[in-house]
Amino acid sequence: MITFSIQASPSDAASWRELAQRAESAGYDALLVGDHPGARPTPFVALAAAASVTSTLGLGSYVSNAGVREPALLAADVATLDLISDGRARFGIGAGHTPAEWRAVGRERPDVAGRVRRCIAVAEAVRALLDGEEVTVDSADLTVHGARLDRPRPVRPRIPLTVGTANTELLRWAGAYADVVGLTGFGRTLADGHDHDVRWRATEIERQLAEVAAGAAGRDDQPALEALVQQVVVTDDAEAVAARTAQQTGLTVDEVLATPFVLIGTEDEIVTSVAAHRRRWGVTRYVVRADALDPLAPLLPRLAAIS
Repeated sequence: MITFSIQASPSDAASWRELAQRAESAGYDALLVGDHPGARPTPFVALAAAASVTSTLGLGSYVSNAGVREPALLAADVATLDLISDGRARFGIGAGHTPAEWRAVGRERPDVAGRVRRCIAVAEAVRALLDGEEVTVDSADLTVHGARLDRPRPVRPRIPLTVGTANTELLRWAGAYADVVGLTGFGRTLADGHDHDVRWRATEIERQLAEVAAGAAGRDDQPALEALVQQVVVTDDAEAVAARTAQQTGLTVDEVLATPFVLIGTEDEIVTSVAAHRRRWGVTRYVVRADALDPLAPLLPRLAAIS
């Protein structure tokens, strides 16, 4: 089964509640909120508001910034969301790439290896806390002393974990331990601290999936693969739209149309592309931006039926 989730952020109370209800009614799997302190609304407050007007929609961070979030507080947020949503919380985590967010909490952003180590340490600590364990960590990347999550306890025995990344080591760890590997397609962070080069070419995707497979070797329950879609355009002229994206990214038009990180074309062409991504890459989950909610909604039944 193919699922689609919406990544969005509130600008006001009324439209946010409406968006959550529209996403649920249309058949989207989840509503997800990014984590950029100081630049975007905080995810768990927004998700709690969405929980109050929905009943089946999954709710999660996509993704919590491990660089600026502490495990005890993050676990409490996830558990509280699960409690008030009757078991619909998702937990997404990533290494954090924006230097200003680290500086805002009194830290300098480490190098890539340091960010990855902290992300893994935070993810392990949060999962242990959600499982009811006491957690102590004393390392250069994370310090936690005797943390417990006695209350609130999550409704479900296990909260699904998504790791969003394109980093080699983190992909391998996610393959071993995550429920969902969120393929971001991100390359090098650019000078503004927000935008990225892309890793959308087939050879780059194959390298990423090889790391996931290496980490997942021996697992009985293989992690699901999820693509973070940057552009959805329903159009009769896919090549013209893809040409603009190709110019921005340095890819060819064929490379743009072949990647799971964009969905461009007629309704039939998009369905065909999603089916091809499942066969070639094993991608069964997609996260799209809020502006794709209405254009994709009519296609969800056809997309969900892809096997």
